[in-house]
Amino acid sequence: MWRKKNAWLVLIGLAISIKIFSLFPDAVEKYYASGIYPVISKLQRILFGWLPFSVGDIFYGLVIIWLLYKLYHTTRRIVKRQTNKKYWLHALLQTAFVVVVVYVSFNLLWGLNYNRRGVAYQLGLKVERYSKNDLVQLMQTIVYRLHALDSPSRVNRQALARKRNLFDGAVSAYGQLAHNETKFTYSFQSVKPSLYSYLGNYLGYTGYYNPFSGEAQVNTTVPLFVQPFTTCHEIGHQLGYAKENEANFAGYLSAKSSQDALFRYSVYFDLYSYSRYYLYAQDSITAKQLDAQLPAGIKADHRVLREFVKKYRNPVEVIIDKLYGEYLKANEQPGGKLSYNEVVAWLVAYYKKFGTEAI
Repeated sequence: MWRKKNAWLVLIGLAISIKIFSLFPDAVEKYYASGIYPVISKLQRILFGWLPFSVGDIFYGLVIIWLLYKLYHTTRRIVKRQTNKKYWLHALLQTAFVVVVVYVSFNLLWGLNYNRRGVAYQLGLKVERYSKNDLVQLMQTIVYRLHALDSPSRVNRQALARKRNLFDGAVSAYGQLAHNETKFTYSFQSVKPSLYSYLGNYLGYTGYYNPFSGEAQVNTTVPLFVQPFTTCHEIGHQLGYAKENEANFAGYLSAKSSQDALFRYSVYFDLYSYSRYYLYAQDSITAKQLDAQLPAGIKADHRVLREFVKKYRNPVEVIIDKLYGEYLKANEQPGGKLSYNEVVAWLVAYYKKFGTEAI
């Protein structure tokens, strides 16, 4: 009884301390994101990165099995009328204990990165509201890049169907970026195919980061031209860029630094879609004019992606999307799923500082 009480006191004390600490972004950036977290993440990658399978995925699978068992056990007791006030109080305390443990573990291992100053602060970018002209200028530059990359990106595209080439290519891209920006140095590789890739097609995810194992997982069953940017995005999470727009921007900076044309194509392909979402809402005519300027190969890839998404669309995906959007909102991303698209603001700020040739 005394041990349980002490455990509760320690956990609650840690949870309160984490919450208070998270209110000070400068402190989080200096002491956690740039101090404690890099050590934690490297240790995780050293421990699990060498394994050919995802430890985090196995952990998630075991958690789901445990939850299903608990649900079955509780349902059975209810049916047999074996529950009482004491049982439900004990169950409530157990659940609360698990929730607090997960909250503390999640934040100490990675989650506090949601409260850091972030990549715009590190690069000295002035991220602000942008105009339609800014957006059009950005998209014109992206269209220009896609024209240049359309043919080269198809020469040896199938080579990235081999997962090792894909993952090594992403690590190499970060290596190229780190020559000029050492803050993006990525050591001790830990990028793996998701054990639940096919399930991901129905749930609508292309990749995810596991904060409990430090592994980046990629859905390797989605169209090949999507995978390079997804891989770079997930490595961005490993480097401590928790918010989706920031992980997208880290993924962009690395993928565009790659010597592989398909990596560069992959990032500009996605960025065009993100930018188009906002332009179409303001000026659908201009958006369609830019669409018409895209090479035939890129239009074909867009059709392939649309058909892929359509093939796996289902009611469960809508629910998962909604839940994930709420998760993002609870973690300093009020835009929910649109947080991914918000990388556009970073891109505009980037070209305003370094010029459109830097895009």
